[in-house]
Amino acid sequence: MAYQTLQQEYLQIPVVTRAYTTACVLTTAAVQLEIITPFQLYFNPDLILRNYQVWRLITNFLFFGPVGFNFLFNMIFLYRYCRMLEEGSFRGRTADFVFMFLFGGLLMTIFGTFVSLVFLGQAFTIMLVYVWSRRNPNVRMNFFGLLNFQAPFLPWVLMGFSLLLGNSIIVDLLGIAVGHVYFFLEDVFPNQPGGGRWLKTPSIIKMLFDTPEEDANYNPLPEERPGGFAWGEGQRLGEN
Repeated sequence: MAYQTLQQEYLQIPVVTRAYTTACVLTTAAVQLEIITPFQLYFNPDLILRNYQVWRLITNFLFFGPVGFNFLFNMIFLYRYCRMLEEGSFRGRTADFVFMFLFGGLLMTIFGTFVSLVFLGQAFTIMLVYVWSRRNPNVRMNFFGLLNFQAPFLPWVLMGFSLLLGNSIIVDLLGIAVGHVYFFLEDVFPNQPGGGRWLKTPSIIKMLFDTPEEDANYNPLPEERPGGFAWGEGQRLGEN
C-alpha cells in the first residue's frame, strides 16, 4: 500500500520535472556508490571535441556534489521551482518547457566554456528560479524567517546566501544571466514596439512532447507556496 501510494505520488509529478530530478538523484547515487566518478561527468570541451565524450554535455547538469546540505538545498529548489513552472506558466506546454531547457543548457554550455565551470546544475536551478520569480512578481517571499521580499529578488537572495557559505557566485550570476536572456526574449521583447518572438519551439519537439488532451485528475502544486519550506515560502500581495 505504501509503495503504491509513493508510486502514485511520483507519477503525478509532471514529466519534465520528474525526469530531470530523477536523473540528478540517480547520478548522485551512482557517484556515492562509486559506480562512476565526477571525473566522468564534468564539463570538459577538449574531451568532448577530441575524445567524443558527448555525454558530458548532459551529465555536467546532473551532478550537484556529494550528498549533504548543498545537494539537498539544490534538489529542493530544483524540484519546487521546476515543478511550479511546469504546472504554472508552462501548463499544457511541455514542448515549450523542454525547449527552454535546451535553450538554457546551450547558453550555459557556451558561457561555461569561457568561465571554466565544470558543473552547471546549480546555475540551471538558478535559471529556473529566475524565470519563475519574474513571472510571479507579486508573490511575497520569506527566507529563513529573516528576510521578506518580493519574488523577483529571490535569485539575488540565493546568490547572497551562496556568498555567505563561501561558494563562488559565478555560478549564480550565470544562471541569472541566462534566465534573464530567456525571460527577455520570451516575455518582454515580443511585447515591445517592433518586437517579435525569436524563440519558437521547433515543430519536431512539439510533436514529441505536446499532448492534445489534459488529465482531468491532475492536481498542480499551488503557486501561493513557492518555496514549500521556511526559506522560500511566500504569498501573493493582497492576501491575508
